[in-house]
Amino acid sequence: MYYIYREDIVNTKKFFVNKSIRASNIRLIGANGEMLGIVKLNEALLKAKAAELDLVEVSSQGDTSVCKIVDFSKFKYKMERKAKEGKRKQKVIQLKEIRIRPKIGEYDLSTKINRIKLFLCNGNKVQISVVFSGRESQHKNLGSAVLDKVKLAVDNYIVEPKTSYLGNRMFMILNPKKNIAEKKKE
Repeated sequence: MYYIYREDIVNTKKFFVNKSIRASNIRLIGANGEMLGIVKLNEALLKAKAAELDLVEVSSQGDTSVCKIVDFSKFKYKMERKAKEGKRKQKVIQLKEIRIRPKIGEYDLSTKINRIKLFLCNGNKVQISVVFSGRESQHKNLGSAVLDKVKLAVDNYIVEPKTSYLGNRMFMILNPKKNIAEKKKE
């Protein structure tokens, strides 16, 4: 069997197989994983054909490329499984946003704080935005006072940058402490 090339769906990496390999000298790895040394392309193709397997280019580095004698379909399956396993172990952290007005009531603020605590316990980042409208933007101290109340009420967090002001909004980003998010999952 001679393939021109196949494209791995998961990694979108092209594997050059058999006659589509471009390098003239190849560092060859046998079917059992043993190192066979540096050989010419034609010799490697003959060894793969004798074993009734495919010659697959694993990596190409400069003059010599590393090739393996394997069954291509099994090799491709293993690579897809490895990519899926890596994706499964990946931890996705979401950024949740809470919007607050500078003249928010105490009970409304406590509700927002409870929501922030829930997000932090689940291991998510929380962006707290104080939204000003009209002439409220002249009183930035009201917004920073609300953010200070939130800081005091919420514990076990790390503030990313200092509060920033952009347009008619004031931002603060809170990161959860790692040990709390890990305890919640256990």
